Amino acid sequence: MKVWELETDRLQLRQWIDADFPVFAELNSDPAVMQYFPKLLEPVDSDAIAEKCRQLIAERGWGFWAVSLKDTGCFIGFVGLHQPKANLPFSPCVEIGWRLHKHYWRRGFATEAATEALRFAFEVLSLDEVVSFTARSNQPSRAVMERLGMYNTHNDFKHPDIESDHPLSEHVLYKITRSEWIKGSASKR
Repeated sequence: MKVWELETDRLQLRQWIDADFPVFAELNSDPAVMQYFPKLLEPVDSDAIAEKCRQLIAERGWGFWAVSLKDTGCFIGFVGLHQPKANLPFSPCVEIGWRLHKHYWRRGFATEAATEALRFAFEVLSLDEVVSFTARSNQPSRAVMERLGMYNTHNDFKHPDIESDHPLSEHVLYKITRSEWIKGSASKR
């Protein structure tokens, strides 16, 4: 299986390596990074997620790629595509998602890497649509979704893996179709 690696002007989206795991554990235990998730992750849980990302990329050739800065090679988090569990009300689907170390926020990295992941989704995988979802209160991620040309479907849902009375259980669903992405890409040229 070919393992796809993507590049942007400033970033490389690549397969995970062991050296990424400690930094990933650091960001998964940071209250600022995990503000819109139900809990902080212990290193063993963070490592399991990173290993699962690595395994899925090895199996499919794509997934939630590790993201590093091209100029330094520094790992900053993940961005990419994923097929979430079937228990979501809009499954089956492919989602786009990201989680970056807080030292790399507000520099456009999430949008830059996710734009390249969407290009891959539509040009290489020939997907018809890509979704993204987050806690209703997560305005920073919602802003990235909108910068990507995604729109709020207004099909809010309670995330099935979060207790229904938890303040983060209410989620919003965004999406973009291939034709919308093509139209948006053409208008940026």
